Amino acid sequence: MKWKTRQAAFDDIKALVDRFGLDLLSARILAGRGICTPESAKFYLESDISFLHNPFLFEDMESFCDRILQAVEDNEKVRVFGDRDVDGITSTALLVSELRSMGLDTTYAVPMGDDPYGMTVDSVRQAIEDGVTLAITVDCGISCIAEIDYAQSHGLDVLVTDHHIAGEDLPPASAIIDPKVPGCGYPFEHLAGVGVAAKCIWAIRFAQSRFYNSPIMLLHAYPGNGTVVIEAAKIRNMEVTDRIAEEVVPGILPEQNSRLLKFLACGVPIYVLDKQEELSQLKKAFPKADIYMSDLRPEFEKFLPAVRGRSLFALSQVSRFARYTQIRSELDTLIGLFGAYVRACSPMLYKDYMNLMDLVAIGTVSDLMPMTDENRILVKAGLKVLETSPRDSMRPFMAMQNLLGKKLTTTDIGWQISPLMNASGRLGKPDTAIEMLLSTDQIHALESAQKLSILNKERQKLGEDAWTRLQGKAKKSYEQFGTKLVMVYDEHIARGITGIIATRLLKAFKCPSMVITQTDDGRAIGSMRSTSGFNCHDFLSRYAELFDDFGGHAQAGGFSLDPKKVDELCIRISEDIDYMDCPDADEEEALEIDAVLRPEEFNQNTIKVIERFEPYGEKSGPIEFLIEGARIETITVMENSKDPSQAHLRINLSYGSHQWPGVFWSAGPRVGRDFDEGDIVDVVFRMGRNYYKNQELIQLTLQDIRRHL
Repeated sequence: MKWKTRQAAFDDIKALVDRFGLDLLSARILAGRGICTPESAKFYLESDISFLHNPFLFEDMESFCDRILQAVEDNEKVRVFGDRDVDGITSTALLVSELRSMGLDTTYAVPMGDDPYGMTVDSVRQAIEDGVTLAITVDCGISCIAEIDYAQSHGLDVLVTDHHIAGEDLPPASAIIDPKVPGCGYPFEHLAGVGVAAKCIWAIRFAQSRFYNSPIMLLHAYPGNGTVVIEAAKIRNMEVTDRIAEEVVPGILPEQNSRLLKFLACGVPIYVLDKQEELSQLKKAFPKADIYMSDLRPEFEKFLPAVRGRSLFALSQVSRFARYTQIRSELDTLIGLFGAYVRACSPMLYKDYMNLMDLVAIGTVSDLMPMTDENRILVKAGLKVLETSPRDSMRPFMAMQNLLGKKLTTTDIGWQISPLMNASGRLGKPDTAIEMLLSTDQIHALESAQKLSILNKERQKLGEDAWTRLQGKAKKSYEQFGTKLVMVYDEHIARGITGIIATRLLKAFKCPSMVITQTDDGRAIGSMRSTSGFNCHDFLSRYAELFDDFGGHAQAGGFSLDPKKVDELCIRISEDIDYMDCPDADEEEALEIDAVLRPEEFNQNTIKVIERFEPYGEKSGPIEFLIEGARIETITVMENSKDPSQAHLRINLSYGSHQWPGVFWSAGPRVGRDFDEGDIVDVVFRMGRNYYKNQELIQLTLQDIRRHL
């Protein structure tokens, strides 16, 4: 295995230390991962949901909110159309719960049994028969063009919220909220479906406040070098829609020529902090101008104690928002304060909204969304909620999984929460997980949690049986496609585990993998998985004419087709495979090392650096450290290592003045060959907390060992 140490420029490291007060090790890690700008650093250094992007950046968000408000006013029936995976389950539960809390008669529809993904004409027809007049999709819908056209033509309005890649044509929905739609206006495309649903909920709540669609102007004037500098910004739905800055030499610029005065004369209310001081500066610049403004200080001080007794300049020096702007401006501080004020006086936009983050974190991690940009804050906030105040409907589930009262990470979601919820969808019963999340009764929630555990065990058995049965087919396919792809077709594979099997094939053969089965109604459906460097959605689009439907992400896709076309699909792929840019399975894997630790840098406090950069996940893997010249004190084979070729090791290392316990998975055969007790070695490792018999221990997870040269 190759070792590759991330490199960072000294100037970038120093800039992070100076601007954010970071220790050198943390700054080195950030810079080595390319996190050098204030905007990108924000998502690693902050966990406050105030730093999330504004949902109204979506072009269609006002239309979405207005249609929801109309539904409330007209007492309409609403149906939420979701998906069967964890992202779809959490999205559905989140939006259904919110709409019901608004008094809307809300039901949901998710694919049950072998039902196809997304909306269908049959499910739309059923909604119409049930008197539903508004349909909202979550984690689906962007490819349901015919279904939504049918709905709209029969008087059923449809709002689409999704995060999948759109095709050439968009569905004829009343509003589309999907960060992957080109031109949607949103700055981050990798939200999970549940993240999109959460954005919509925040916008709906804001739309019920006095601030919705009420544009204002924020203004700040201050003395320059013999001048008066005036800045102003128009704000609508918490977003800056326009801004201007003008430096005026008193007595020189005719007032009728001022761009700023024309900017202010738009009929929008003007707000400042410290009205008398602002008026004093404005009178110096424009003696004859009559500018009416309102003072925000009384309201700010009522809800924001930190404002009391401080000028805007003083507040700018301590503002967390100002830290992350390239050019620090006092007007930006005022804009940030106004946002903080709105959230502080509207608990449903901040304190109460925070309680939704648990499901957002579960869905985001489970759907393997990149742990970058605002996904980091969403997941950090969600983990905090799961740790400190899980919703009542989740408590029996978390108690069953022994998660209550523990410090949680994305690993706990991935291994302890996601599989059980996912099992319900994979076995055609996603309503079991949804009803647990929507439950208001602890006994019912516990019963649902127990059902999920049973379903998960059934799913595990189905997976193992299928995996054993498919080994021969997989190897033959791997050779047939020149070791570039694996495709397995077996009509006896349970529909819900095709994705799991595809993932296992991907790991086993280290190439893109497809698994196809046949449903009870005679359709062939499949799942595809790949690593970075190969785009599943783009690959499937090459054969779009063969599919009844397809979609997905870069690393995961799904499709359905007539079973008679499976052979044609196989032939077409065989013809194309030599010309495809597929990942090289033989390419040696590289360990990317974040930092080489000196003995004085490696101590019990190093774990705090590790935890500062949580959550870890896609596109933001765990921190890898290297120590050079450590001594192996002891090596012990774990008792549960039944297969000698895969034996796990416990290794105690001495480095500097400390000894460290570590585990090295499946490394038994390397003892005596690559390293042994008493050797001086270089070690690449991860660091974490291990909980055993109610005791917490700092433990190293070893990634590789070499004898020290």
